[in-house]
Amino acid sequence: MLDIRFECRGVRADLYAACPTLAFRLAVTGPGTGAVHAVALRCQIRVEPQRRTYTAGEADLLGDLFGDPTRWGETVKPFPFATVPVLVPRYTGATEIDVPVPCSYDLEVAAGKYLASLRGGEVPMLMLFSGTVFARTGDGLTATPVPWDREARCGLPVAVWRELMDRYFPGCGWLRLRRDTLRSLQRYKAGRALATWDEVVEALLKEAT
Repeated sequence: MLDIRFECRGVRADLYAACPTLAFRLAVTGPGTGAVHAVALRCQIRVEPQRRTYTAGEADLLGDLFGDPTRWGETVKPFPFATVPVLVPRYTGATEIDVPVPCSYDLEVAAGKYLASLRGGEVPMLMLFSGTVFARTGDGLTATPVPWDREARCGLPVAVWRELMDRYFPGCGWLRLRRDTLRSLQRYKAGRALATWDEVVEALLKEAT
């Protein structure tokens, strides 16, 4: 079996990307000490929510995703965060690269709901790898599959995710609504001469209570 190993050494916000992007710092070691021409990787990242604890306030917000806390033993399961391709350039022995992962702030996506509900700590994540290692041996250029069991665990600090979202959407979030719902809200907004959509939602919440 090909002896290639992966380790995540941290996550940071990519402050110069065109869209919200996290950079996972990935260390790649092996196979062996010879030169590797390239590694074509496919990286699947999963959130492992069962590997952390939650405050009462977080549990209230996560009810939409996991249901009542009394059932969390059954409902809190890993879910996908992203799947990205990445090309590891030529190296000898070991190298480090950034894996760019675009992020969504859509609160209808499970990852968006989950991250928006957290107040602090880290998000436990699991990185699963597949792909092909291109290397030169005595027989010429070889193409060897990455073993199916290669993986790496890491923790995404909630503060890093918030820093990223605040840079692109300062103090805001996104909700998707049907067109007829938007038209009704627009009529409500115009009829009461409300200036912003925040005022519309606040007025409706006051009426509801």
